[in-house]
Amino acid sequence: MLTNFIIVGLVYLTILIFLTRITRLKKKTTSSYLLAGGNIGAVIGLFTTAATLFSAFTVVGMPDFFRSQGVGAWIFLAVSDAMMVYVLIRIGELVRRKARGLNFQGMSGLMVSTYGTKFAGYVAFGGALIFLVPYIAVQISGISIFLNAAFPDAFPVWVWSSIIVGIMILYSETGGLRAIMYNDTLQGVILFVVIWIIGWNCLSHFGSISSMFSKVESVKAELLSTPGPNGLFTSQFLIISAIAIIFLPFTQPQISTRVIIMKSSSALRRMAIGLGIFAILVILPTMLMGMYGAVLYPNASTQEFIGQVLLYDQASGIAALGLIGLIAAAISTSDSQIFALGTELRSLLNLEDQKALFITRIFIVVFGVLALVFSIISSEHLVLLARTSFAGTAMMGPMILVGILSSHKPSRLMPVLTVVALMAFILAKAGIIPARIWILDIEIFLFLSLSIGVLFEKRSALLRRS
Repeated sequence: MLTNFIIVGLVYLTILIFLTRITRLKKKTTSSYLLAGGNIGAVIGLFTTAATLFSAFTVVGMPDFFRSQGVGAWIFLAVSDAMMVYVLIRIGELVRRKARGLNFQGMSGLMVSTYGTKFAGYVAFGGALIFLVPYIAVQISGISIFLNAAFPDAFPVWVWSSIIVGIMILYSETGGLRAIMYNDTLQGVILFVVIWIIGWNCLSHFGSISSMFSKVESVKAELLSTPGPNGLFTSQFLIISAIAIIFLPFTQPQISTRVIIMKSSSALRRMAIGLGIFAILVILPTMLMGMYGAVLYPNASTQEFIGQVLLYDQASGIAALGLIGLIAAAISTSDSQIFALGTELRSLLNLEDQKALFITRIFIVVFGVLALVFSIISSEHLVLLARTSFAGTAMMGPMILVGILSSHKPSRLMPVLTVVALMAFILAKAGIIPARIWILDIEIFLFLSLSIGVLFEKRSALLRRS
């Protein structure tokens, strides 16, 4: 397998180098470097958004999530993604038009423009930084640990992590967002092909879908219903997950930037529809892999299960392609998130363009190194950390949508409430304050509080107008 991995890896790196060279920028500006010229089509938009959305947590995390938590994971992700696409189609064009009309350079800068205070921008940037860096780190860490397990005599984990971060920073610094989007397209295709080959192999083990579910039922019937064998998929968990995922196109900067720089409303609509189809097709094989693991490896650790399903139960060529798929999945999200943090920082800098861009490029490297350090010390569960990242950034959703969709300049109420909600969410996750308020999970309580804030803001706006 090592020989096959080297061959496939060299082919993959060659294509990356080629794409980086053709997207290399001689003159870097905020528009060309950070926003890809603000003019991307539906096809590139689809694959780059899909690749940055469906990452290592899809390849590694979701099969294990299905294996341990059951088919309720379909409601958690696939149904929530369908709802996200619907909301994106309904209001995405309104957000895109408003943002482009205000000379969009990043969501944090846009909040400064809409609220008329830098405080709102700092809230947006701080929330993205706090929740994205650990998520980036755990993806890099997860893939590095897996590579170390596959090739224990090659490199230690920290070297694998450094190689992955180095590749990301190199082509990001060279070609900017356009290079990232072209590479994301390559990585998205690899992810889709790999996950379906392995998923199909897992289904073939049973002969049919009905046989697969019958076997799962005989092993552990609780896997085939909610709330699942561990009671995770409660109504509140699923509601909060849906809200968090619905807000993704507007609260996670690596996705919101792609939405706003689509070249036309029709391109945005086609991208959103394609994203919904891609979501269903990429999640389905992870369910097949999870049910396969529930039958054959019910008591294995996550690393042992993923090692079996991706490597040892596959032909050597498929296993090598699977490893490349894992690397591509980790890189396609991590590079976009690191770069998006740089874009958010740039949008807060009131400096001459070239000077601001120079500072931004330095901090893109800093954010990459910060993620690398976190990756070496992180060990949290991938899917649940992804959900924490989604839910944490979703706390900024009401503030962001009020700022963008309001016809007037909103007050500071929503930024202040958002800071309080973010702090409460972090303290609850750290176990410092209770995770439940009466019968409500803390996330439900905080979203209800933010919704009340939106109503107060709307009422205040009507009073000011009258």
